[in-house]
Amino acid sequence: MNTPMGTEEVDFKSFSGYLALFIALAALVAVPVLIGNAPRDEMGHKDVPVFLVIGSALVFVLMLKGLYMLQPNQSALMMLFGSYRGTDYSTGLRWANPFLNKQKVSVRLRNFNSEKLKVNDKRGNPIEIAAAVVWRIKDTARAILDIDNVSSYVPVQAESALRHLANEYSYDTHDDDQAELTLRGGADEIVLKLKHELQERFEKAGLHVEDARLTHLAYAPEIAGAMLRRQQAEAVIGARKQIVLGAVSMVEMALKGLTERGVVELDDERKAAMVSNLLVVLCAESEAQPVINAGSLYQ
Repeated sequence: MNTPMGTEEVDFKSFSGYLALFIALAALVAVPVLIGNAPRDEMGHKDVPVFLVIGSALVFVLMLKGLYMLQPNQSALMMLFGSYRGTDYSTGLRWANPFLNKQKVSVRLRNFNSEKLKVNDKRGNPIEIAAAVVWRIKDTARAILDIDNVSSYVPVQAESALRHLANEYSYDTHDDDQAELTLRGGADEIVLKLKHELQERFEKAGLHVEDARLTHLAYAPEIAGAMLRRQQAEAVIGARKQIVLGAVSMVEMALKGLTERGVVELDDERKAAMVSNLLVVLCAESEAQPVINAGSLYQ
């Protein structure tokens, strides 16, 4: 069972504990019955069947010692004098070899919330990141026999995976690469990559990652102010680009409509003046004040 990959889990078949409990009670009752019904010799002394009494008592002890109970999502790791014999997942009252050491192992879901880690992202910016991991024991043999302490193994590996993920991706996109996958904008893809990274590390310990989510993601305090101003500036520039593109389209539509309908004939100078006025009106932050020109454009 010991392979280069570690200890492999073996299914252990136990017996019903109710039958063993009945045998134990019968053996317990048999002791006083044997003593009370023992025949008397010629001197009036009871001839107690010692071997039967000792045998009944021994059966009672062995049956009772082999009993154990497993709840749902709980298992028992069976060890016989230091040798792994298997894992029992049968629930209820069970019985197995009384000389087996039965170590109960929970396979229920467990949560781990990491502390806020301060790491550098792909661009070297210091960020704070934290995650919540939902995990459970999948292979009891590996989790107990190959790992010294599962409770301490999970935090170390989870934080290591989180640091590696943060180093692989930038916190946010930049103008030079809008298609880049980032921690802030990656959402489900980043979560899947984190889960895959954790599963690779947990596999050696016989653990399974049910879910993993980022619970905290922010720039470190020392650069948070500067990055906020940069984000605000990028937002303003982006909004201005949209306004200018919209204004140019509207001016183009206006000139095309006037030309096609023959409303007015505009030379290049009048077109330039009209374009200038429309762009001022459409792109201005405040409401434009109209000025009525009663004269000629050329005066």
